[in-house]
Amino acid sequence: IPVQAVDEARTLLGPLDSNARLIRELHGVSVLARDGSLRLLGDATHVQVVQQVLEECLSQMRAGRKLSTQDVAARLRATLGHDAGEAGNGSGNGGDRPARASHVGAGGVAVRARTSGQQRYLECMDQHDVVLAVGPAGTGKTYLAVAKAIEAMKTGSVRRLVLVRPAVEAGEKLGFLPGDFQAKIDPYLRPMHDALQDLLDARTRLRWLESEVVEVCPLAYMRGRTLNRSFVILDEAQNTTVPQMLMFLTRLGEGSRMVVTGDPSQVDLPGNVTSGLGDALRKLQNVDGIGIVRLDATDVVRHAVVSRIVTAYDAAAPARPRS
Repeated sequence: IPVQAVDEARTLLGPLDSNARLIRELHGVSVLARDGSLRLLGDATHVQVVQQVLEECLSQMRAGRKLSTQDVAARLRATLGHDAGEAGNGSGNGGDRPARASHVGAGGVAVRARTSGQQRYLECMDQHDVVLAVGPAGTGKTYLAVAKAIEAMKTGSVRRLVLVRPAVEAGEKLGFLPGDFQAKIDPYLRPMHDALQDLLDARTRLRWLESEVVEVCPLAYMRGRTLNRSFVILDEAQNTTVPQMLMFLTRLGEGSRMVVTGDPSQVDLPGNVTSGLGDALRKLQNVDGIGIVRLDATDVVRHAVVSRIVTAYDAAAPARPRS
């Protein structure tokens, strides 16, 4: 595969050749960078799959589309289990093809699905009023939900964004935190602010927060409310109790949409308390209007090693019923 610049090879192969190692792990194909080209060595079928992914990435970079090393890695992971025929004709579930933009954020950067699981997630949010999304850290559960919520705001289908989290300590006691009540709960709500910061320019974000068009609040504040024409997101839902989950789900008002995200493997509730997320997944799986999406380690889009960490922990965990 001819490369025209060092930056092209660096993006494809990744820092310290991380993508080259990933290619070897997934497909048994070795990648050599020599004389202004990349040489692929291995079984012809797997070489063809890897070659097509790398050539597609190169053509998109040369067409002016910004592509990161993580984007390349996500496309390589999406080919796992695909034969050369599927990769060549674009069939399958579409994990290695770019999805339509869910939202165009600050600077005109399109938020797109990077894996087939994320593509299913975006489609599920389009098709259902209530979506439950479960999966390990780094699969984009919260980020894509916030992107979809901002898109709904921009198109006028909702008038408010309500971002909710349970204020539960993650395995350690923090004691008394300094400051007023808002200062005490802000650390629990920080991930929601981080997603807004990535997806909105600073001026719009501050304006929406100050005018309460966007509300970031702890779960305890939701009791007794009815939310109309709102996009409501509950993050870290594995740390809700069964009564809290029921209370939250019944806040849905006219013209509203709701997304519940969580990771059942990271429950911080006391051992004798049932997670509201696992309970809801069991009770609501056949309810009309509710969609359920399960993401896994192949959908992780953080640093490449995060996917391997998740897989290693899953393999070492004792067998347990799927929640």
